Amino acid sequence: MSSLFAFPGQGAQQVGILHRLPEGAGPLLEEASDTLGHQVLGLDSEQALQSTRAVQLCLLLTGVAWARRLLQQSPAPDYVAGLSIGAYPAAVTAGALAFADAVRLVALRGELMQRAYPQGYGMTALSGLDLASVERLLVEAGGEVYIANLNSENQIVIAGSEAAMAAVAQRARSLGQGVARRLAVSVPSHCPLLDAPAAELAEAFAAVELRRPIITYLSGSSARPIHDPQRLRDDLAGNMARVVDWRATLRNAYERGVRLHLEIPPGSVLSGLARQVFANGRVVAIESTRLDSVDALMRQEVAGNR
Repeated sequence: MSSLFAFPGQGAQQVGILHRLPEGAGPLLEEASDTLGHQVLGLDSEQALQSTRAVQLCLLLTGVAWARRLLQQSPAPDYVAGLSIGAYPAAVTAGALAFADAVRLVALRGELMQRAYPQGYGMTALSGLDLASVERLLVEAGGEVYIANLNSENQIVIAGSEAAMAAVAQRARSLGQGVARRLAVSVPSHCPLLDAPAAELAEAFAAVELRRPIITYLSGSSARPIHDPQRLRDDLAGNMARVVDWRATLRNAYERGVRLHLEIPPGSVLSGLARQVFANGRVVAIESTRLDSVDALMRQEVAGNR
């Protein structure tokens, strides 16, 4: 049996998130503040979190802080994976990307995305519909709207203009199909609308050193493990414009023997998605679990591999 650290994406952010980091996170916050040239503790206010840049930085810092806290007392996981921006703390935790480089790149990533679509765009989750049904709704609605995330068998996220997403939701309601829920994301991620910002981010990545992961990194885009630093560079730089196939990522992890899915804070959305795949395993949201219990599960998993 194996274990997986899963890092959430945009939409999981919470007001005050950086003020609830685990003990020992002070040096990490100081390094991030020095890297950016301003105090990062101001990024998690309600007003600040209206910014895509602030949201993504908060998720990076939170993910890395909690992963480091877990690794201080427990065995390392066999795999890491991140949904969207979650790929960055996953890569840092895997030892493939230096933390300071991740801070700079995530700040730029958020700025590029927000600058490209400052308003009028976003993402909507559709539940209770299969992929073929959603694809038909997109064609019927027309406009700038695309498949963005394949989260589970019955949850698909679309991205695009507010008008086009509203048309899809209205069409679904008129047919009595599924439920549409607007997500707390202000940009149209994981679709061709972000091809240009992704290309600009790739230019910044060209100057950054990436290393071979010491913990296997599963791509949330291709749903495959990535070991080569050059492929990892492309995966991280381009994931903002590529469809997230989270359901396939979880299936791949399960097929590789993962039976312990640990969701790194914040939130428990990924745990809900994982339970459909890990019916014969364990799904744990760190945010609502005692750390000594998590440690016991990790050590039990290691003992089971002997």
